[in-house]
Amino acid sequence: MRHKSAARLNALMVGLVAATLAVTVGFKKLEAAQDPTEAVRELLARSTTAFERGDMAAMEKTWANDESVTVFESGHANYGWTDYRDHHLGPEMKEMKNTKYTLSDMKVKVSGNSAWATFKYAISADIGSRHVDGAGLGTAVLEKRGEDWRIVHWHSSAPRRAPTPAASPAKN
Repeated sequence: MRHKSAARLNALMVGLVAATLAVTVGFKKLEAAQDPTEAVRELLARSTTAFERGDMAAMEKTWANDESVTVFESGHANYGWTDYRDHHLGPEMKEMKNTKYTLSDMKVKVSGNSAWATFKYAISADIGSRHVDGAGLGTAVLEKRGEDWRIVHWHSSAPRRAPTPAASPAKN
């Protein structure tokens, strides 16, 4: 009889521990769902990780996959997800290897189903036989679509390079 009681007690304890874990995980998910600022930060982190890995499927889960997407980068514009994906993002991710891409000094503002973030970015990668490093400033605009945030606009710019000094006129 004691053995059955101990087994029931053990089963009850395991059940209580499992229930406690389930409730804790549920509350954590609820907290994240209730804090849109953190949800936006998390989505932008997933986007940078997907870019580093060259993972287009993961990128598609962070961007709006429609004509509302606009991207302004280094004086060039892309209009619509298909244009950006096929003529900018895809080719760029394919040619970059050993990519490191980080966002820092991020400031996020959420208003209803819209959000925007400003940030500093740093990127380094191998392209062919050369290594490149870059940094600059950016802005991302996001919309909440259903339960998920999606990037609809991205603008990044690098600091201006100092102009090349003009050649001095030859003296006679």
